[in-house]
Formats: sequence, structure tokens, C-alpha cells
Amino acid sequence: MFEKLELTRMAQAMASHAGARMGVVSQNIANADTPGYKARDLPDFAQAYQAQGAMKTTRNGHLGATEQPVPAPRSQPAMADPNGNTVSLEVEMVKAVEVRQQHDMALSIYRATSDMLRTSLGRR
Repeated sequence: MFEKLELTRMAQAMASHAGARMGVVSQNIANADTPGYKARDLPDFAQAYQAQGAMKTTRNGHLGATEQPVPAPRSQPAMADPNGNTVSLEVEMVKAVEVRQQHDMALSIYRATSDMLRTSLGRR
């Protein structure tokens, strides 16, 4: 039932994106001392969601959503240490906080949507 609503689909995509981005951030932190490691990141959720095209036309007069995978991580241009590593722990910690806020927002959207549906059905 919930998967047919565009708002819940978007909240699910936002939560998936936050999880994937947190994985990339944690890899960056784990490799902070690895010589030659280049810090990576995913594009912002808004760019990724817009690029995948939330709604695709499957035939005239009919719209259907298609699920797209999370984009691949890309290297971020940054100043390198003498050993060639571009990871900044301060930047990665800021990214981790942003990702957590994004995930919390996705859960709040999903929770609010389900509360509205329950209320409209008289099951509050």
C-alpha cells in the first residue's frame, strides 16, 4: 500500500541514499591513514533523485515509477597530504552528521505519511 505513494517512494529513496553515503563516508574515515587513498562521496540526494527521473513514461497516458540504483561514489578534489591521501577527518565527520540528519528526515516523512493515512482511515 505505502509503496504506491510517490512521497513514501521518495522517503525510501532518501533513506537508501543516506545509508549508501554513510558507507562511503565510513570507508573514507577507515582509510584516513592509507597512503594514496582518495576521498570519495556520493552526489547530493536532490541531484541523484532528479537525475534518475522519479517518474518515467512507460507508454502514452500511463506513468510508472522505476527504481534506480544509488549512484556510484566519485572522488572528491581536495588537497593531498604528503603521502597522497585526501581524507580530512573533520570534513568526513561533518558529512556523517549531514547523512544522519538526512536519514532522520526520511524516517520523519515516512512516519508522518503513515500517520496521515491511518487518520484518514479512522485508525488513529
